Parts: sequence; structure tokens; C-alpha cells
Amino acid sequence: MPNTQGDRERLASFLMTLRSVDGVAGRLMAAVEAIPRRRFIPDEIADPYADHAVPIGCGQTMPSARHAIRLVAALKVQPESRILEIGTGSGYVTALLARLGLHVTTLERYKSLIAAASDRLKAASLTNTTFVQEDGRSGYAEMGPFDRIVVHGSFEAVPRVLLDQLASHGILIAAVGHPEGEQRITRFQKFGSRFEEDAIFPARLQPLESGIASFL
Repeated sequence: MPNTQGDRERLASFLMTLRSVDGVAGRLMAAVEAIPRRRFIPDEIADPYADHAVPIGCGQTMPSARHAIRLVAALKVQPESRILEIGTGSGYVTALLARLGLHVTTLERYKSLIAAASDRLKAASLTNTTFVQEDGRSGYAEMGPFDRIVVHGSFEAVPRVLLDQLASHGILIAAVGHPEGEQRITRFQKFGSRFEEDAIFPARLQPLESGIASFL
């Protein structure tokens, strides 16, 4: 069984790192404290806040806690933000976004991951989320435009179809770069028909897969 006291100590240390190294504060810091990452990872993982990726089933992994928080921080989510997340995974980032924004539409290829993430968010009393089984490669125009879009995957160049689903002054975050080479978590902000691009930190993510999973 997980060590509750140990997790509290690990969280305290993690929060210190977020505050002192990454400058995280305010509503995001409160969300990290309020949503125990332990609920979103396998019990056999000793430290839920360790700086490495974690396997979550269906051959998928979730990013390290620090990567997840830096990603959410880069989105600059506001209370009125309508958010599209591509790649639900365990639902940990989904939960943070749901606590920070108005509504989250989250897309995932694997129905078993959707079911598990949905149960976790319900247990946390987070009901402002719509789960959809889609690969996300074309976004989800039915619910757009979105104030924020986050992609848990990489592109050599972000598809125009995703940028077109951003509202004015909206922000999109994705890893950009060659699948086998250097990638950067990049923020695109929309101003009318113009976009400003800002590379934030290095990453190594897999390209989004095509199609939904038939059995998992």
C-alpha cells in the first residue's frame, strides 16, 4: 500500500521545487495540492512526484509530475477557459485543468483509459469534463473554438486544423520537432489571424497515433 505520510513529504518537497525553480504559485499551486497524484498512478510506483515518466496501461505512459505541471503553467488557464486536451492518459492533467478552467473536452484513443480517468475525476468531484474517444489528430471542432489546447504528443509542425480551433487570444501547447530529434514544448498564442510562437522547454514525446483502439 502507498505510504500516505511519505507521499505528504514528497508532495511538500515537490511544491518547494515548483515554487523556487519553476515559479509556480497561486491557483495552479493550490490545484497541485488539492489533487493527489497518487490516485492517478499504479500503486507499485514508490514516488508519485518523481521526475520520470510512469506506465499507465495500454502501452502508454504519463509524463513526470514536473513536466505535467510545467505544461499546465504554460497554458495560463483562466477560470473562464474552455480547454481541449488531446491525450487523456491517466487523467491527472485533465483533473488539474478541470479545477482551473471552465470546461475540459479531453480526447483519448483508448476507452479503458477514458473509463479509469472518468472514475478518478468523479471521485475528485470534478464534473466539468467531457470525455471523447478520438485520436485528436484533427482536434474536436464540434466543441470549439477553445481558449486553450494542450497536446500530449509531438508534431514536426503543428497542424493548421488545431490552430484554427483556437479562439482569439487562445493558447496551444504542443511538443514540436522531429520524432527522433530535438523537440521543444512550444506555445502558440493567437491574435486575430496572427500567431506568436514561444519555445518553452525541451521534451521528447511520441507523435500522435492515428485512429481509435478497437479493444483496449
